Amino acid sequence: MNPRPELQVYQRQDLAVYQDADQDVEEMNFVKKKPEARHDSTENMQKPEIVQALMALLDLVQPRWQDFQSFDDLSSTYFANKLGIFAIGYNTRWVEDIRYHYTEISSQVPVGKRLKEYLSPEKPEGKVISGKRQKMNWKKVYYKIFEITKSEARCLELHFAFEWIPIALSRAANDNIVQYLLPGGIPDTNGLYVIGCEEAEGEVFSPRRDYGIRVLPRVSLQHDSGSTTAGPSLSENDLNQGSAMKSKICYCYLGVAEEKTICQCILQHFQPPVKMLAVETCTINGFLSENCQPGASSRSIYIKFIEVEKEYLSSGCVQECLEKAMGYSLRFTK
Repeated sequence: MNPRPELQVYQRQDLAVYQDADQDVEEMNFVKKKPEARHDSTENMQKPEIVQALMALLDLVQPRWQDFQSFDDLSSTYFANKLGIFAIGYNTRWVEDIRYHYTEISSQVPVGKRLKEYLSPEKPEGKVISGKRQKMNWKKVYYKIFEITKSEARCLELHFAFEWIPIALSRAANDNIVQYLLPGGIPDTNGLYVIGCEEAEGEVFSPRRDYGIRVLPRVSLQHDSGSTTAGPSLSENDLNQGSAMKSKICYCYLGVAEEKTICQCILQHFQPPVKMLAVETCTINGFLSENCQPGASSRSIYIKFIEVEKEYLSSGCVQECLEKAMGYSLRFTK
């Protein structure tokens, strides 16, 4: 009888920090090329397709539009230390319906302060809106806010602005040992991480009640248009292109690295116990183990992660936040 194939993980960091008594982990010498430096997500979050996706997310959670009267509206204690997703809207004498002008996640500064910057004619952002009110004869300006926690804000940044990192599989010549090759550079800090897999042909995802769109299509924002459809616009071609681009990877698992670091948590998922209990086949570890069995048709596996201060990780509902944004349930939970 052939020996049971063993799953091994290559990683630069010292694996001894999370060894268990019943789990023998051997540090390997091979390290994949370190991924390129990850850019600040703030710039990515202002991309047109992400702005449009945030508008769609706000439409799902349905905060009410507020008529902007004065800056006193934004100076209340409620906005003093709150983070959130905010949007600026407007209507005209011709069309009473309120249309989006802009939306953003305020994850670093209080949402009231960011709104003031967009509504003050003395600020660069506010000058744009002031000019549109005069030149395009906007009737009224509106705003709406959906409060979120620090961890939820970072979770949305992870979903919208961070690219997937592929995890390679290496098979030995005798096909008895299959190895996941993790990249270097996984942080030894607290935060959030997700594991995704290549979408199988014909796979159907479980809808998360009314959790909205599954794919985030590329769109063009027609802020300067004078038509009645000013704001986000979708063409059928945009939708099809976005679907082809975004639907290839599905989210499987969201992890919160609170007591351990992101690096330690990810390593444990890709180095499961040799003896897998039957109940564990329904977990993310079981899925990853089955995915790399010799002779199996393995799916491509991906990860992405974002650092979050430990004191913020226990606040908010990051799983519901992520599922709402992506539009379907995670395949695996705890």
